[in-house]
Amino acid sequence: MAKARNNNTEEPIEKQLWKAADKLRKNIDAAEYKHIVLGLIFLKYISDAFEELFSKLKNGEGEYAGADPEDKDEYKAENVFFVPPSARWSFLRTHAKQPTIGKTVDEAMDAIERENPSLRDVLPKVFARGNLDPTNLGGLIDLISNIALGDAKARSADVLGHVFEYFLGEFALAEGKKGGQFYTPRSVVELLVEMLEPYKGRVFDPCCGSGGMFVQSEKFVADHQGRVNDISIYGQESNQTTWRLAKMNLAIRSIDSSQVKWNNEGSFLNDSHKDLKADYVIANPPFNDSDWSGDLLRKDGRWKYGTPPTGNANYAWIQNFLYHLSPSGQAGFVLAKGALTSKTSGEGDIRKELIEARLVDCIVNLPAKLFLNTQIPASLWFLSRNKANGKFRNRTDEILFIDARNMGHLINRRTREFSAEDIATIAGTYHNWRNPDGDYEDIKGFCNSASIERVKGLDYVLTPGRYVGLPDDEDDFDFNERFGKLKAEFEEQLKEEARLNALIAENLGKVKLI
Repeated sequence: MAKARNNNTEEPIEKQLWKAADKLRKNIDAAEYKHIVLGLIFLKYISDAFEELFSKLKNGEGEYAGADPEDKDEYKAENVFFVPPSARWSFLRTHAKQPTIGKTVDEAMDAIERENPSLRDVLPKVFARGNLDPTNLGGLIDLISNIALGDAKARSADVLGHVFEYFLGEFALAEGKKGGQFYTPRSVVELLVEMLEPYKGRVFDPCCGSGGMFVQSEKFVADHQGRVNDISIYGQESNQTTWRLAKMNLAIRSIDSSQVKWNNEGSFLNDSHKDLKADYVIANPPFNDSDWSGDLLRKDGRWKYGTPPTGNANYAWIQNFLYHLSPSGQAGFVLAKGALTSKTSGEGDIRKELIEARLVDCIVNLPAKLFLNTQIPASLWFLSRNKANGKFRNRTDEILFIDARNMGHLINRRTREFSAEDIATIAGTYHNWRNPDGDYEDIKGFCNSASIERVKGLDYVLTPGRYVGLPDDEDDFDFNERFGKLKAEFEEQLKEEARLNALIAENLGKVKLI
């Protein structure tokens, strides 16, 4: 994490930048302002990368001898976006104080899209609008100019990428419920990725939002000294505005987003990756979506385990994920907690078929207030196409249940997040359970490895609380003893209240006599 170069504070630079940028927002809604700020951060990133290579080409030393710094093919060969002169950050900065700066930035975005087909229809052109004061826009340009100034491309991408991701989260918090439509909280993404361990293969998210699952997967590989190029990304998003954020989020991390598609019909009606069989599916689909066009898909080939109800897409998403898994693929995703027990419109029968097919690997009960856009209780599901594939131990006839409802900490009155220690505890429990050399053991109130027979005996309900039981300290709870203590405390309070009332009455009497 980038730290501010300031002797008076240890506050990370991204937090200082956010505070400064938020002051410049004035009367602009966060939903609109995010495109302004994130668009500028992205522009700064591609300009920094371009200027770095431009300088090398201009100096013409070593492998760059004789190169033309204005030759677009030179940049394409290095996977760097070509930035025309009128769109370079140095040009924008010199024009930042002019009243026409909004029009200048919009024209810069257009010019970049013309030169880079992969960015076509991605960049925001919202800078010349009347509600954005040119002075404030110039202030934003000056503010962003200080991010990673003069650093090499890798450093610049890391710092700018971190700032971009941080700002996405802050805008999501500022937007509240609407923010959750494009942003999955970072700690939830980290937990999913840490549990799945997608080191290598095809990673798919059919409802990818702003691309957080992909960024975290790449970061996971890099953090564990893997080869980032061993992962390929596939995604789909129905909201075009959110898709644009995803494309920028991935580009700023130098992640190939060519297979991240947009169509306004969505994954059910128009599957952009019909033939894809992924090694990993990581997703946070909309909870309890009733408007998923299920009535048009009653005979769809994806419904191998039962036709999902038209009024709720939860089990449609589950079967869509399974449809796209390779024979040894694994899936990790968020789902409304009600899907663990629901029997509405055949959902219980589909859940039974999934369990009997030995596809459910692990269920994690999540605490409240993790998600920005809903107070609906949620859970994590982990599915495996082959629970006896040799990579891990054979756990075909078992399901791991983890109850994490008491974990996490509040970051404000409405929002909770997992700490790094929480993530390590939950993921470590799962890894110890499935790894051949793991030292897993059941812990009352937290985790339990249940047999399929036991799940069957509980009518195929998948709520972790049914299996993990109560912690030992709660298991030994003595109701009579506790009731006796509470009764004694209450009686003491009544006595104290009576004493105070008597004292007040006595004093009032003295006042009247005087």
